[in-house]
Amino acid sequence: MKHQLLLALAATVALSACGSSEHEEVQKWMQEQRAQTKPQVQPIPEPKQFSPQAYTMEAALEPFSSQKLTQALKRDSQQAGTASAALLAPELNRRKEPLESYPLDSMSMVGTLTKQGQPVALVKVDNLLYQVKAGNYLGQNYGRIMKVGETEVVLRELVQDAAGEWIERNATLQLQEKSK
Repeated sequence: MKHQLLLALAATVALSACGSSEHEEVQKWMQEQRAQTKPQVQPIPEPKQFSPQAYTMEAALEPFSSQKLTQALKRDSQQAGTASAALLAPELNRRKEPLESYPLDSMSMVGTLTKQGQPVALVKVDNLLYQVKAGNYLGQNYGRIMKVGETEVVLRELVQDAAGEWIERNATLQLQEKSK
C-alpha cells in the first residue's frame, strides 16, 4: 500500500512538472506578442470653438405661424387653381343627377338597348333599373358617361390627388352577366 501511495505521489509530481512548463511557454509567448504589438491610436481632434450668434430675424415672419401657412396655401392655390378650377367649376354649378348619390361600386350594368338610334345602358342600383346614355352622370366622383358600349360604360371622373389638385381619371362599369 505504501508502494502504491509513493507511485501516485511520483505521478502527481511528474504531471505537475509537465503542466507548469506548458504554462510557462504560453506566458512567454503572450509576453512576446505584447512586446511586438503596438496599438496605433489616432489623436482625437480638438473640438470646434462654439461662438454664439445673435438672432436677427425677430421682425421677420415666424416659420411655423399660421400666417405663413396661409400665404403658402394662397400662392399654391393661385398657381394650380386656374387649371383645377376650370375642370371643377362646371361640375359644381350643375344640378346633380339621381345616380350621383350612389358610389360606382354599388351599381351594376345589366344590359343595353338602342333608343332613337342611340345606345342606352341599363344600370341597376338598389333593385331599381335606370336607363343612362352618353352625357349622363354616375357615381360620387363627378363621373360623366363618355361612351356606352355593348359590354361596358366608360366614364370620366374628377378626383382629388394627394396634393389636393383635381385630376381626370377613366372608370368603367362592366356588364354583369347573371350566373345560374
